[in-house]
Amino acid sequence: MKNKYLILSLFVGLLLSCNNNKKKNSPLASNEPIKKETVADSVLFSFTFLGCNRVDRKQQHDTTATNGSTANLSALKRIWTEIADLERKPDLFFFLGDMVLAESTTENLDNQLQDWVKLYNNTSFSKISNSGIEMVAVPGNHEMLYWHDYNIPNHDEWPLKGSTKIWMNHMSDFMPSDRDHVKGTDSINNQMTFSFVRKNVGFVLMNTDTYNKSSTENPHGLEGQIPTQWIVDKVTQYQKDPAIDHVFVLGHKPYYVSGKPETGHIGLPEGPVLWPKLNETHVVAMLSAHLHDYQRMQPGGKGTYQIIAGNSGSPGSATFFGYSKIDIMSNGEIKLTSMGYDKGDPYYKEMPNSPSTPRDTTSLIWNKNANPYLNN
Repeated sequence: MKNKYLILSLFVGLLLSCNNNKKKNSPLASNEPIKKETVADSVLFSFTFLGCNRVDRKQQHDTTATNGSTANLSALKRIWTEIADLERKPDLFFFLGDMVLAESTTENLDNQLQDWVKLYNNTSFSKISNSGIEMVAVPGNHEMLYWHDYNIPNHDEWPLKGSTKIWMNHMSDFMPSDRDHVKGTDSINNQMTFSFVRKNVGFVLMNTDTYNKSSTENPHGLEGQIPTQWIVDKVTQYQKDPAIDHVFVLGHKPYYVSGKPETGHIGLPEGPVLWPKLNETHVVAMLSAHLHDYQRMQPGGKGTYQIIAGNSGSPGSATFFGYSKIDIMSNGEIKLTSMGYDKGDPYYKEMPNSPSTPRDTTSLIWNKNANPYLNN
């Protein structure tokens, strides 16, 4: 019997010893910190944006530069292909106007937009239509306005009657089916200004040359018109929505150009009213084109950004052609990257020996941000 108790005691002691050793080796039983598995931050949502790909009037019949679409074919094909080939494809692709030359007659606009859509759907030209990326487009002045006299430099551009209907006939597939838009008596003219939400991001798209009729004061109508109050109400609504963390406003024409506010043809007449509201509602950025260049600005040294990405193929001051991309990270960071390759000479020349590289990268913080392009 004593031997049985002795064996039992030895067995219990051995179990206690093993258990104590386990506790000593556990971080919970020691002063060692618990090592948490580090999870790399990931892209929650991503989108690209650009505008201004149409050729100049001198090249509109040059088959080495374009076709019936009047798009810069070499730049458009390269940009669409590079975006479609990204390892982490963007969820959205915004085309911010001036995709065709037009700016003349409804017949030219109709034919050129029709040919542009054919390019988009041509899988031998680019893989973008089968990439799964949602394409969203708004018109620019070349789709909405006309020149009165091509021989007069720096003259006014005026609303082209019938352009809204033509845009909707060809481009309505590039407008989200779940969009919200202006309702009421002005809904027809304003239907190309709209908003929608993806993930935790709200987007407000502006037609910055909304059609308007002639009047006694303005016998040809006015360029640069937007439904300002609707846009202000929408960004205010999005700001109050707890499901929306970031808001972007997009349109062809910018308000700030080269660090200065512009209300004439190069800018936005309603900018002095709109911009303070964008800052007040903490809109991340106004994303635009129109100027044939890439610029990043943070007017006032903090707050809402003005980013111009009009460097996708039209002739002008841009030294590189490409696209810009914004990544919304899972930790809330907003990363901007402008990708580009050296512009050729002439501008529609293919540049196979110039790789596309990041030309501007930053995080879009609300406070003062370094800017290698412009002084605010």
